[in-house]
Amino acid sequence: MREIVFDTETTGLDPASGDRMVEIGCVEMINRVPTGETFHAYFNPERDMPPGAEAVHGLSSAFLSDKPLFRDTAAALLDFIADSPLVAHNAAFDFGFLNAELALCERVAVCTSRMIDTVALARKRHPGAKLSLDALCSRYGVDRSHRVKHGALLDAELLAQVYVELTGGRQIGLELPAETNTGSDAIAVMRRAPARRTPRPARPHAASAEELSRHRAFLERMDAPLWGS
Repeated sequence: MREIVFDTETTGLDPASGDRMVEIGCVEMINRVPTGETFHAYFNPERDMPPGAEAVHGLSSAFLSDKPLFRDTAAALLDFIADSPLVAHNAAFDFGFLNAELALCERVAVCTSRMIDTVALARKRHPGAKLSLDALCSRYGVDRSHRVKHGALLDAELLAQVYVELTGGRQIGLELPAETNTGSDAIAVMRRAPARRTPRPARPHAASAEELSRHRAFLERMDAPLWGS
């Protein structure tokens, strides 16, 4: 199954108030395994960058000034995500910005039925625990030492590892291959007889005539043995 883990960086918290998406990073996974295929883009938000937002992700207005507009990259992004389920941390936030950008360039919104929220998964699995991406990386031993500031692609790569842990961990790689793990094939594997081995000839186990003679001589030298009384 193909899934896309993604993250966004923005100018603020609310697209309805004029905040825009300035970065998106996507990681392709097949059967919960990253394939190495990614999509990453920065966008000119056509507005200023508030200092509070820049402090989070480090993306300044000057840096973004020569980047493409979202509408110029939308087709490539939509081709990459295709119709796959989309995994995000606090997914309603990322979906809100993605669909707001799609609306601005008069494209169809991504249906929220495709949304998989890792915050909801973590809350169900670890009720009462901290649910931030940093906290989950620490819980599952995901190395985030290179994460100085938020970055969409880096955070998507970290989230992909967390998502694997939230949905079964590394054990998912221990299943039988699909072609032998279903129906009668699986039953046939379980019932297959072990390979036959050629039996080894039995080792000699009877005493020789010489050994018996030495044993009798030894017994005759014993003084009043118990078994002789």
